[in-house]
Amino acid sequence: MSLLVVGSLALDTIETPFGKAERTLGGSATFISVAASYFTQPVRLVGVVGGDFPKKELEYFEEREIDLEGLQIVEDGKTFHWHGKYDYDLNNRESITTELNVFADFDPIIPDTFRKSRYLCLGNINPELQKKVYLQMENPKLIVADTMNFWISGKKEALIDVLQHINVFILNDSEARELSKEANLFKAAKKIQSYGPKIVIIKKGEHGALLFYEDELFSAPAYPLESIYDPTGAGDSFAGGFIGYIAKTDDISFENMKRAVIFGSTIASFCVEKFSLDGTRDLSHLVIKDRFNEFTRFSAFEPAEL
Repeated sequence: MSLLVVGSLALDTIETPFGKAERTLGGSATFISVAASYFTQPVRLVGVVGGDFPKKELEYFEEREIDLEGLQIVEDGKTFHWHGKYDYDLNNRESITTELNVFADFDPIIPDTFRKSRYLCLGNINPELQKKVYLQMENPKLIVADTMNFWISGKKEALIDVLQHINVFILNDSEARELSKEANLFKAAKKIQSYGPKIVIIKKGEHGALLFYEDELFSAPAYPLESIYDPTGAGDSFAGGFIGYIAKTDDISFENMKRAVIFGSTIASFCVEKFSLDGTRDLSHLVIKDRFNEFTRFSAFEPAEL
């Protein structure tokens, strides 16, 4: 089924204890779209880049059946650039440089051919822009939105307004606590659900994810990895795998969303194994399915009598 992704595209410089990648592909829309493209095609993309954005990467998007009709290219401008540095605890990072460039004036205009998309995924952009997007849509079946601490602290009222109009909200544990003012994640999820979205997914990094579906709960494990090189884009890859599988199956039941969470975690686990998009750039369906099956094996057990 048709899927529209709206978010940022960037050229990132990433430093970790394991190496450095300069001006490499990044941005929420990038990771979401590529992850989703392993499940459903075409993926419709709306974003903005400058004239410095590599043509080979645009060609890669097209090879993955990512529809670029909604991509704005400002030939005399520069692409959004973020330079971040992680320490050995990869949960901690320092933003060295943030240059919004053409993204500072991003005005998400949805092409007429995209407005009837059944599924919409809003990357962690300004909630005022997220609202502008869904107001242009024609009755999507499911709206998924992500956010970040920056918007929670700086645009909380606008974010809560957005939450009244979406179906699925994805955020990490620290963001959930900050938004809800609740230390306990179960209480935090209930508080966030009261703002509007009946489905809340709280990502816990190396500790998995929690899916709150109305009054139902699913606790998903994380895939055990020996090597993690770059966590940038993991959350967006999770969101892309999640919504991509939902769009493929056109099934928004609790049971299917549990599978979607595991597929999202599967794609995210590939993402962190290499820098930038390299971990998810050229996956095969067989490799994805094998790791999905390993998730099942790691978390399965037989009921026992006490």
